[in-house]
Amino acid sequence: MKNEKNLFYILLFIAMVGWGASWVNAKVLTRYIDAFEMIFFRFFATALTMIPIILVLKKSFRIDLKSFFIVSLSSIVLIAYMRYFFLGTKYGTASLGGALVTTLVPINTFIILIILGKRELTKKDIVALIIGAIGVMSMLNVWKFDLKEVLVIQNLYFILASLLWPILTIISAKATKISPIVFTFYLYIVTVFLDALLFVNFKSIDFSSFDTLFWINIASIVLISTTYANTIYFLGIEKLGAAGVSSFIFFVPFSAILLSAIFLKEHITLSIVVGTILTIIAVKIINNIKIGFKKV
Repeated sequence: MKNEKNLFYILLFIAMVGWGASWVNAKVLTRYIDAFEMIFFRFFATALTMIPIILVLKKSFRIDLKSFFIVSLSSIVLIAYMRYFFLGTKYGTASLGGALVTTLVPINTFIILIILGKRELTKKDIVALIIGAIGVMSMLNVWKFDLKEVLVIQNLYFILASLLWPILTIISAKATKISPIVFTFYLYIVTVFLDALLFVNFKSIDFSSFDTLFWINIASIVLISTTYANTIYFLGIEKLGAAGVSSFIFFVPFSAILLSAIFLKEHITLSIVVGTILTIIAVKIINNIKIGFKKV
């Protein structure tokens, strides 16, 4: 039992690094394709890789009408999220996107749940939100008091992405009669169908420009950042519980920052690091996340 948990801790850590790496992969891919083309390539390939995983895990592909409706609605939100994820990364930096969006998502989720009346706001939460707000402002470097730097379009794209993912999460949570992995599989299938039908012009894609660097990043964002990371995360929840995997999320922004510095040579500012730490503290307080693992 102890060895199994330790193994999952290692696998989860790798999965979180994979999620962080997706920002670096996306930054590289902006040189070759647009947002909707990336959505198609990423999720079409991922859906194919998920089929053997679902078979090995002996999950049923059956989906009820309500779940399919939720899948369809979620796919629309996912396309919007991925578009802003892509544009923010294209015009901004992968390090800022990985830090800002990843840490803002749980905070925005909490705020939306309060607005919907699903959560109550306590004094502790108010303190956490204030800390989170300071962290976000630090990442956006508002202390320079230069509106031209703060109100750049990529920051708006990142903020929109951080608002769309909680909406996607809340909608997806309504599908209770289907395995999360199977739900995700159909989510990718419908997303690819809608994306190809409405947004992708296959004749305009310059396949001749797809060199080794392109395929390496496509393979990484599909196999590591999506298929592997998502599967391990879902299995981790089943075996360790949501509380057992929640603290691993904090590895994502730091892996995005570190990998961006290594592979993209991005300059990592002190404001991004400090802001990331502050928002992580806010998320920890809001969700009562305990850092560290209990002995078994």
